[in-house]
Amino acid sequence: MEEQLLNRLAESVSGANDLESLTRPLLELLETITGMESTYLTTVDEAHGVQHVLYARNTRQMQIPEGLDVPWGDTLCKRALDEGRCYTDNVAECWGDSDAARALGIRTYLSQPVRQLDGQLYGTLCAASASTVAVAPETVKVLGMFARLISHQMERERLVDRLRRSNAELASHALVDPLTGVANRRALVQELQRRLGQAQREGTTLQVAFIDLDGFKTINDRHGHETGDRFLSQVARRLADGIRVSDLVARYGGDEFVVVAPTAAGGDLQGRLQELIRGRYVSAGVPIDYAGASIGVVGSQPGESDPEGLLKRADAKMYEVKRERRATRH
Repeated sequence: MEEQLLNRLAESVSGANDLESLTRPLLELLETITGMESTYLTTVDEAHGVQHVLYARNTRQMQIPEGLDVPWGDTLCKRALDEGRCYTDNVAECWGDSDAARALGIRTYLSQPVRQLDGQLYGTLCAASASTVAVAPETVKVLGMFARLISHQMERERLVDRLRRSNAELASHALVDPLTGVANRRALVQELQRRLGQAQREGTTLQVAFIDLDGFKTINDRHGHETGDRFLSQVARRLADGIRVSDLVARYGGDEFVVVAPTAAGGDLQGRLQELIRGRYVSAGVPIDYAGASIGVVGSQPGESDPEGLLKRADAKMYEVKRERRATRH
């Protein structure tokens, strides 16, 4: 019998990938070991004075439902913790003032606190019966071991969740330009690669606009780098707010931005972007009337799959536009 229980315990622990998949087999084992018809795991919100039945197993007449909330101050668990008494086979004699125990018909009660690794109370692991059940000291020790297993599982889940959030944050930082908050060059190339593949499968094409902010060096030299940085951020925000949902804006580097749009969206992409960029800015308290950028727009070829090659063509087109703008000004 002991060997069978140990094998079941080993299977429960090794096969658990979350709190529920660990707890439910433990509740079944706890029923077998204690002979009690209801076994359950609770959480305790001491700040709001509520105990919540998280998972429960009921095999006979007495039913302790999952999702049940009871006032913490009226529970057997709180009395057991306060008095250091984890077991009684005569609840009416020990804690006859508990309305919850009377309502549920509990006569024999066994519990252990489940604590987080920092010692904070998480909840309780309990077994209860409507009849008198004798419990050996070794059973109490087993219950304590189960409670510790649950504590370690919770800690593992917290660590995994923290790692997942940290990885997501790192991934976000790796793909976002820290100054402007739009996609960075790495994210641009990755997304352009993905969109080119999608366009190839669907028989569509893309437009790529390469934007160079003419006169940015003058803004920097005249007003300082703080003003220049804020100007870049404001340009990025205007682009991000003004493009279509299907478009992508990225900072390529320095004072250069790239916008990727489906060709099917139609319209004058160059003119649309110029309208977004041109106009008055107030950067670090300095008003800047900006005349516009050099914007080169190219379309992808059917079946084109090289994002770097497409960006080079857009860059070359931008320089053509820049030369034309300079010639016009002169």
